[in-house]
Amino acid sequence: MWNQVYNPFNSSTISTVVAAIPVVVLLVLIATNKVKAHIAAIIALVLANLVAIYAFTMPANMSLRASALGVVTGFFPIGWIVLNVIFMYRLTVDSGRFEVLQRAIGGVTNDRRLQILLIAFSFGAFFEGASGFGTPVAVTGAVLIGLGFSPLAASGLSLIANTAPVAYGALGTPIQGLATVTGFDPFVLGAMVGRQLPVFSMIVPFWVVWAFAGWKGMKEVWPAILVTALSFAIPQFVISNFINPWIVDIGASLISMGALILFLKVWQPKTIWTSAALRVHDDSASTVPPVKPMSTEKLTSAQVWSALTPWIILCVILLVWGTNWFKGIVNPIFSWNFPVPELHNMINKVPPVAAKPTPEGAVFAFTYVSYTGSGMLLAAIISGFIMGFSPAKMIVEYGRTIKICTYSLITISAMLAIGTLTRLSGVDATLGLAFAATGVLYPFFGTLLGWLGVALTGSDTASNVLFGNLQKITSEQLGLSPILMSAANSSGGVMGKMIDAQSIVVASTATNWFGHEGTILRFVFWHSIVLACMVGLFVMLQAYVYPFTLMVLAP
Repeated sequence: MWNQVYNPFNSSTISTVVAAIPVVVLLVLIATNKVKAHIAAIIALVLANLVAIYAFTMPANMSLRASALGVVTGFFPIGWIVLNVIFMYRLTVDSGRFEVLQRAIGGVTNDRRLQILLIAFSFGAFFEGASGFGTPVAVTGAVLIGLGFSPLAASGLSLIANTAPVAYGALGTPIQGLATVTGFDPFVLGAMVGRQLPVFSMIVPFWVVWAFAGWKGMKEVWPAILVTALSFAIPQFVISNFINPWIVDIGASLISMGALILFLKVWQPKTIWTSAALRVHDDSASTVPPVKPMSTEKLTSAQVWSALTPWIILCVILLVWGTNWFKGIVNPIFSWNFPVPELHNMINKVPPVAAKPTPEGAVFAFTYVSYTGSGMLLAAIISGFIMGFSPAKMIVEYGRTIKICTYSLITISAMLAIGTLTRLSGVDATLGLAFAATGVLYPFFGTLLGWLGVALTGSDTASNVLFGNLQKITSEQLGLSPILMSAANSSGGVMGKMIDAQSIVVASTATNWFGHEGTILRFVFWHSIVLACMVGLFVMLQAYVYPFTLMVLAP
C-alpha cells in the first residue's frame, strides 16, 4: 500500500506550486497556440508523471499504470462520444438533411442571437441532461458551424452556454456522485444546487448573447432572452426541489425550447442580426466559406420531419441509454471490469482529505454497450439506413471521421490521463487543501475548488467525487453547512466546464477548427473566471447574509 502525500515539501506554498506545474504548463502551451493541443497534452502528461514520482513520492509503476488507465478512459467514454457524434453529423450533411434543418431553424428565426439561445443554450441543455460528458458541445458546435457561424463563435458560445445545466447532466450523475462520497441524500443535494444554479440560469442566456453581439445587440433581443431564461430557471428550481434531481435538465430544456419557439411566433426583433462572427476581433470568420443563400421555397412538413428524424432518433436512444434500468439490464451481460494490477486499492487517500485511510479504486469499466457513444453510433447507423446510405458507404464515412478526429482523440486521452494521475497521486488534493485553508472566505474559495476540479478533470461528476468529502470535512470544521458547501462544489464546478481542456478539444473537433484550441481557451477563460467568482459570492451570501441564509435552512 502507498499512502498519498499532500505536503511533500513541508511547506503548503511550495507543495501547491509544484502540484500546479502540469496544469499551468498545459494551459499556457494551449493558450499560446504555438504548440499543437495533442503535443501540449503529452508534454503535460510527462510533467505530471515527474511531479507525481519525484515530488509526491508515488511509486513509478503506479504512476505509469495510472496514466495508462487515464488514456483508456479518455477514449472510453469521452472520445467514443466525440467520434460518433461527428460521424452522425457528417452523415446528415452528406445526405442533405442538415441543409434542410438549417432552413427549418431559419424558419423559426434568421437572427443569429436567437439561434444561439435556441441551439447553444436550450438544445444543448437537453443533450447535457440526456448524456453529458461532452455531448452537448459536440452537437451544438457542429450545428452552429453548419449554420454558418464562425468557428470561434460556434466553439466558444457552445462552451459558455453549456454551464447552467452541467450539475444535473447525464440524468443527474454529478449529484449521485456527490451523494456517494458525502453520504448525503441526493434529493437534498439536488435541491440545494437548485437554490444556487437557477440564479445563473437567468444570467447565462444574457451573458452568451452579450459575448456574441455586445451590449447593444443583447438589449435588442432582451424579451426573447428573458423568456428563455425564465422558462429554464423556474423549471430547474421546481423540478430539483420538488420532484427529483435526475430529470431537471430534460424538463427545463424542453420547456425552454418550447417557450422560446412559441414566443418567436408572436415576436421578432426589429433588426435581424445576420453576422456570424463574434463582436470582438474574430479571425476565424475568414475561414468560413461563403454561406450559400438558402432557398426561399417553403419547406413541407415531410421535409422538416425528415431532417429532424436523425436527431429525434438520437434523443430517444440517448434517453434510454441514460436510464439506470437500461444499464442494469445490459451491464451485467455486456461489460468487462478490469481492476488494474498493482494499482487498484493499492493507494490510500488519507486525512484530512478523507476521514480515515480509504483505498482508491482503479478499475477500467468497459461497459461497451451502455456507453453514450455506443448509443450515438446505433443512432447514426439507424439514421444512415433511413437516409439511404449503404453499409459500405457508412464504413467509408466512418473511416474518414476517424481520420478527422485522430489528433483530438489523442488529446482527450492524454487529458484524462493527467486527470486520473493527479487524482490517484493526491496532487489535486494538495491543490484542494490550499483552497480549504481560507477560513471565513471558504464559501467563496470552496466554490472555486469545484471550478478547479472540473477544470482539472473535465467532469462535474469527477470533481464532486474528488472534492466532495473534503468540502464536507472542511465546512464542518469551520461551522458551515456541509450541505451548502457540498452543493457549492457542484455549482461552482459548472463554470469550469468551459475551460477544461477536453471540452475545448471537443469544441475544436466539432467545428473542424483543429489547432486553434488556444484561441478558444483565451476567449472563454475570463468568462469562466468571472462567472465562477459570481457563484462564489452568491454562496458567501447563502452562508452569512440574511435572507439568503434561509435557502440553506429550507427543507
